Amino acid sequence: MSDIIHLLPDNIANQIAAGEVIQRPSSVVKELIENSIDAGASSIKVYIKDAGRTLIQVIDDGKGMSETDARMAFERHATSKIKTADDLFSLKTMGFRGEALASIAAVAQVELRTRRNVDELGVKLSISASSLTDIEPVACVEGSVFSVKNLFFNVPARRKFLKSNETEFRNIITEFERIALVNPEISMLLYHDGVEIFNLPSVVLRQRIIDVYGKSLNQKLISLDVDSSLIKITGFVGSPDAVKKRGALQCFFVNGRFMKHPYFHKALMQAYDQLILAGEMPNYFLYFSLDPSAIDVNVHPTKTEIKFENEQQIWQIIVATAREALAKSFAIPSIDFNMEDAIDIPVYSSERKQQSLSAPTIGVNSAYNPFSSALRKKPEFDWTELYQGFEEGKDSIEPQMFPEEKIPSLSFSNDSGVKDEREIAPCYQYKNRYIVTSLKSGLIIVDQHRAHIRVLFDKYLDIIRARKGVSQQVLFPEIIELTTSEVIMLPDIIDEMQYVGFDLANLGNNTYAINGIPADLSGISPADLVRELINKAMEIKSSVKEEIAKILALSLSKISAIPSGKVLSIEEMEHLIASLFSCQESMLSPEGNNILYVIKDEELDKRFK
Repeated sequence: MSDIIHLLPDNIANQIAAGEVIQRPSSVVKELIENSIDAGASSIKVYIKDAGRTLIQVIDDGKGMSETDARMAFERHATSKIKTADDLFSLKTMGFRGEALASIAAVAQVELRTRRNVDELGVKLSISASSLTDIEPVACVEGSVFSVKNLFFNVPARRKFLKSNETEFRNIITEFERIALVNPEISMLLYHDGVEIFNLPSVVLRQRIIDVYGKSLNQKLISLDVDSSLIKITGFVGSPDAVKKRGALQCFFVNGRFMKHPYFHKALMQAYDQLILAGEMPNYFLYFSLDPSAIDVNVHPTKTEIKFENEQQIWQIIVATAREALAKSFAIPSIDFNMEDAIDIPVYSSERKQQSLSAPTIGVNSAYNPFSSALRKKPEFDWTELYQGFEEGKDSIEPQMFPEEKIPSLSFSNDSGVKDEREIAPCYQYKNRYIVTSLKSGLIIVDQHRAHIRVLFDKYLDIIRARKGVSQQVLFPEIIELTTSEVIMLPDIIDEMQYVGFDLANLGNNTYAINGIPADLSGISPADLVRELINKAMEIKSSVKEEIAKILALSLSKISAIPSGKVLSIEEMEHLIASLFSCQESMLSPEGNNILYVIKDEELDKRFK
């Protein structure tokens, strides 16, 4: 029997390995920019076409490479960052595995132009699917120019499963922002299809955050700084009055590298305890500096998962530092007991007695007659008519009927199940949260908040599909400044927002005027509502119109629904129950949660035996 185990060709092995490092166009952008940073660049320009499918070009003014180094850079596990295994515990560079350029070259067509300061001519390399196709000297500026074309051209399955251009470009922006936030001393530019997206000059850290996320964030950042023997933490936390339910800007960086760390996130949330409500999220930008030997970045190819040697001690430092920063910014109110003359307490003295005011005089109108007919008001109800009705032998007076449209509709569909058993019966409210009423076969308990969400969800979804939303124009348009990621997402949902009733006007520079909102929304901040809708759509990361419509309908219904704890009148409860059972789906909320619970007569009988 012949042997069956064999070595894979280099090109196939490279494509398999590239799957871990290069997952989408944003991975290429991240790796190339980090290489530019390691090369000592002070200026980085990024040009994107078709969300990275057609072209990703990164230009830097770093130290460049020689011809030999340029060729070696595309070999797997070839790197200038480490030489021994011990170097893994003293990393000061972004890259170190030597896999990025080899992985990119395995799934794309790559062209590199590079020159060192000491060389008169640079070198140009062309590589396609890991194969070197051309190498020649070329005149170019100092630094490097990487051009990655036709990503995944030789891996159709990977290219097929890329998301829409809008989604992929949002991922590119996310990676670009993360790198820009930790390198404020480097000027960075980003262009997409010839349009300038970012133009970030070299500035201080706070200004870089403002340049990326907008001027409105400036007054909501609280500086934070602590330097201990274990770790140095700098950066900013958001004021408690600037929290969000979703879409909060939250970033951890360690030694110049972005990371995700749920454990440290919980530590920061601990510092906000009793300052914000449950479910609200603060903004924060925290930068850790510590000995590289105390962390391990060699956990995952994306290098966003990092292990710390002293996590518990760092937890305590984060909580204490954040609380101190919030306290110093008067986020935690304090009482000053040293205020002089804060309250003028009256004290008896002869001077005060002399200065006291005289007692008021009381005037009497001698002409006033309380029994005068001219002063009598006409009663709101004509009791004479009621008395005459009894005199004529009428047993009762016909009640005044309400307009037909105000009478709650009690008609139900003929679907089988609970709807068929519904009977007109009194409704009772339990703990201002549940509505209790009866069926032919028992009792039914309805969650009023979830029930109203279901009713409103169906209503808004029908409006969006029918494109018949009514807009209520606001007296004073509210101005909202969006982040670049939010601006990229807005075109995907703007049509559906208009169908519901939103009226937005683009003022330029990522700023919009909210001129109108859906007619039946009140008591809600239009800016917060628009931002919440956009961030919800970004979380779903869907470009399907029907999914976007459902996202908007669900978000609006949650905001407008009757909250738990609200006291309802009998008429309101009856109308809500009637509306619920008029829905096609009355058992589950749009999120799949139970709306009602039925207690059968048989179960009640068993309980009382």
